[in-house]
Amino acid sequence: MAVVPSNPLRLAPEDLESIIERALEEARSRGASQAEAAVSQDTGLSVGVRLGEVETLEHQRDRSMGITVYFGQRKGSASTADFSLDAVRATVAKACSIARFTAEDTCSGLADANLMAKTPPNLDLAFPWNVSADRAIEIAKSCEAAALAFDSRINNSEGASVSTHQGLHVYGNTHGFVGGYPTTSHSLTCVVLAGTGEAMQRDYWYSSSRDWRELEDPEAIGRESARRTIARLDPRKLSTRRAPVLFVPEVSRGLIGHFTAAIRGSSQYRQSSFLLNSVGEQIFPAGFSISERPHIPKAMGSAPFDDEGVATRDRELIADGVLTGYILSSYSARKLGLQTTGNAGGAHNLIVAPNTGGGLAEMIRLLGTGLLVTELMGQGINMVTGDYSRGAAGFWVEGGQVQYPVAEITIAGNLREMFANIGAVGDDIDTRGGIRAGSILLKEMTIAGE
Repeated sequence: MAVVPSNPLRLAPEDLESIIERALEEARSRGASQAEAAVSQDTGLSVGVRLGEVETLEHQRDRSMGITVYFGQRKGSASTADFSLDAVRATVAKACSIARFTAEDTCSGLADANLMAKTPPNLDLAFPWNVSADRAIEIAKSCEAAALAFDSRINNSEGASVSTHQGLHVYGNTHGFVGGYPTTSHSLTCVVLAGTGEAMQRDYWYSSSRDWRELEDPEAIGRESARRTIARLDPRKLSTRRAPVLFVPEVSRGLIGHFTAAIRGSSQYRQSSFLLNSVGEQIFPAGFSISERPHIPKAMGSAPFDDEGVATRDRELIADGVLTGYILSSYSARKLGLQTTGNAGGAHNLIVAPNTGGGLAEMIRLLGTGLLVTELMGQGINMVTGDYSRGAAGFWVEGGQVQYPVAEITIAGNLREMFANIGAVGDDIDTRGGIRAGSILLKEMTIAGE
């Protein structure tokens, strides 16, 4: 067996596979009936500037190996950042020791062998950006400078930042599965302020991508952050009322995130979800759909297999408004008497299908008179009851036209009712994360103000 240096700068995929094979071999020799191991290494650079001066410069270099062993249905886990032979053996020994003292759990164990990814697709998820710290600082400075020059009312900044990260994750288990793939993520962000005292407003814009060449232009990001900030100046308060509410795409993703949290297997078997036992029920309006597409090349949420080596696959979570299934790992599936959906580690590229022919302008026209929400604050969500109450800011719309900015309001409702009252989904889809959704119009919510 190849000996891997304990502190190399960067290991090749075959080196990580060798570490996993060594760990699994050690687990078998210690009597484990099953075992799984994951090795990862991440490197990155993050820089931040504020008012033209460098505030942060961080080089990241992380790595770890985790091993989980099973003795029958007793489980033990341990981890290390040292990849030397002695350290790997010691880590496996620790996991085995823990397993001998844990209670049996009839749902523990590896995912079924026949579900392993046989021929994982190459999804084009790695585009290393060999940008120097000096060049990253230049990019951040140009982004912030464009924001500060946009309008004389932009008088302060929380800064602009550039980050680039690349990682390699390899997973293996005693079914004979060993697989891994490299990933990258790059981002550019700018946050600026306008106004003074209590009248001060802030907003931001950002771009993120697997491929650094597909990031938005730094100056364009700066100008957009400034434009959004200026638009929020001199906000008004609203009287308490019920009215339609339109979430912009970067906010609507959170709404879909609450739905996915409610249908996770762990929320279901712990009975801590407002969508308990709801497969087959009409959750959204007819015509509404949410699909999972794990194999989109370059997408932020793509993965050829999940954290247990199970092949990922396309599926429809919501079809014509009806919930078709949960988001399950092998453990949560066994707790519910079901089969894993290949979602150990979460969902992969959830896509909310648009049902209108237009973007934000068309959605504002459909809103008519109501609230356009561009920012949400606080965490007032009860996942057991679905009760929802969050601070909000945005714009009041009348006759399909934005009238003025609003702030210091709260929007409230119940998530189950909110999902059922979705009136339209725009085609202005935000692709910067694992949930791809356009703006979402809710027919009515309570707006608490003065």
